[in-house]
Amino acid sequence: MANIAMTQRESLIDQLERLHQQIRRRAYQLFEGRQSPWGDPFSDWVTAEHEVVWTPAVEIRQKDRQIEVVAATPGVEAKDFDIQFTPDDLLIQADVYHEHPTEEGVVRCCEFSPGRLARTIHFTESIDPNSVKADYRNGLLRLTAAIAKVQPTKIEVKAA
Repeated sequence: MANIAMTQRESLIDQLERLHQQIRRRAYQLFEGRQSPWGDPFSDWVTAEHEVVWTPAVEIRQKDRQIEVVAATPGVEAKDFDIQFTPDDLLIQADVYHEHPTEEGVVRCCEFSPGRLARTIHFTESIDPNSVKADYRNGLLRLTAAIAKVQPTKIEVKAA
């Protein structure tokens, strides 16, 4: 099993805000680079988002009070993952590298691109943070966690 760094957090808001700031800066650069005052700010944002982050495909399953998230992340090394989670959310990040060593010949076409992989998932049911496990094989990142047990709370009703 590959060694994957995982961090439990109270909140992922700061991480997500940093990511949005990067996208916002790039979208503004695209806006400034246009030759015409007319344009489409939405297209600038979408283009910036695609340039700044790569969002991997995921599959989320629930079985027997267990949640499993499988993310397609080919070409990423296990050591490059930064996985952060709260009882309600999951953030998967990694820097993606791609090089063309000259000793391997001249590249005629390349559709690989380096960049930042980022994917957030909000769980419909809270997970037990102490049960989170990760495994990475054949380009698939697999995270599992037990669904948190909800303890019933008794509320005392007082007459007004």
